[in-house]
Amino acid sequence: MMRIGQLAQSANCTTETIRFYEKEGLLPEPARTASNYRHYHQQHLERLCFIRNCRSLDMTHDEIRSLLTFMDTPPESCTPVNNLIDEHIKHVDIRLAELQQLRRSLVALRKKCATTQAVPDCGIIRGLTAMDPEPTSRSGSHVD
Repeated sequence: MMRIGQLAQSANCTTETIRFYEKEGLLPEPARTASNYRHYHQQHLERLCFIRNCRSLDMTHDEIRSLLTFMDTPPESCTPVNNLIDEHIKHVDIRLAELQQLRRSLVALRKKCATTQAVPDCGIIRGLTAMDPEPTSRSGSHVD
């Protein structure tokens, strides 16, 4: 059995992260002692590490929730898991294309100011002022 601080240290995260995942329903709340301390088990640590590994791959909470459901009540085959990862790869591909376009825009903007000059005459400042703003949400984004 572990207290929340020990679990956080073992999973290399903060106690706030653990509480957040509990609140989100990704990590089950542990039993409490008579003095109201949370007591975690090895299964909590394994699940927390799984969640953190998924987050390191930029998976959304909904994607993680689905994977956890597959783990808790396994389907006949791993096809749903494969499908989820295939969809996530598509989202990553979209994000990569967006980042490549962002880089091209920044490089073009940087080329507008090849020499040092007064800020009011700066090609970057003028370019940023003249740009049409992009929509606030990215198409294809799956970030929650």
